[in-house]
Amino acid sequence: MLVSAKDMLTKAKKGKYAVGQFNINNLEWTKAILLTAEENKSPVILGVSEGAAKYMGGFKTVTNMVNGLLEDLKITVPVALHLDHGSYEGSYKAIEAGFSSIMFDGSHYPIDENIAKTKEFLKIAEEKGLSLEAEVGSIGGEEDGVVGTGELADPLECKMIADLGVTILAAGIGNIHGQYPKNWTGLDFGVLRNIIKETGETPLVLHGGTGIPEDMIKESISLGVVKINVNTECQLSFTAATRKYFEDNKDKEAKGFDPRKVLAPGVEAIKNTVKEKMDLFGSTNKA
Repeated sequence: MLVSAKDMLTKAKKGKYAVGQFNINNLEWTKAILLTAEENKSPVILGVSEGAAKYMGGFKTVTNMVNGLLEDLKITVPVALHLDHGSYEGSYKAIEAGFSSIMFDGSHYPIDENIAKTKEFLKIAEEKGLSLEAEVGSIGGEEDGVVGTGELADPLECKMIADLGVTILAAGIGNIHGQYPKNWTGLDFGVLRNIIKETGETPLVLHGGTGIPEDMIKESISLGVVKINVNTECQLSFTAATRKYFEDNKDKEAKGFDPRKVLAPGVEAIKNTVKEKMDLFGSTNKA
């Protein structure tokens, strides 16, 4: 059964570790992440962008697929199904489809409008027992066509959103979506400390977890980050393993053209990447 991300993140904050949000793109992706979470006894958050939901057929299809896998694979660890960077309309659709966690991204609105709309979703989340993530200051890079440049969030604006009582707060501290450019200067821990000072006990999330050096990940967690989002890294490892399959002419071997065989190395690569991240984040054996 799907759960809100609230309990798993509250435990993570107390235990000084982070829970990974791994974005899903299809059945193989979802199955690989769920099996890895079960094998490593780790709580997990399945992230779904609006673009990925559309690609998979729609929010309802995604919910049904995830619920079916939880049952058929006998998954016992806590799993949250989370809308990633939800628009106003998309957030309503995901709630209606049965998602257990929502990120309403109002960071592109003026702060007053962001607050008003976040309050609206907070009321619904409380009524339905969902977790709600909000964002202040856009995260850099590109996500479903939304481009940000690695901005630094205003700690006082973070406080205004945190004080509403959101479950999780996303705040830009120099992190970006996608691959990090060579001239990236790293995370700004001074800004992170100021945000923590202003937001108190509100769990914080680090978007754009791919490519951030391990020492920076560990420092973020030690300061109070409890959710780290990973997507690009799984995509890169999946693509590399799939490319190798064709370069090694495996598709020319007996039944090598069977999509189940074609996709198998990529699935293993995703599992390895997810396991590495769970170990790094400290969530292994915390379910």
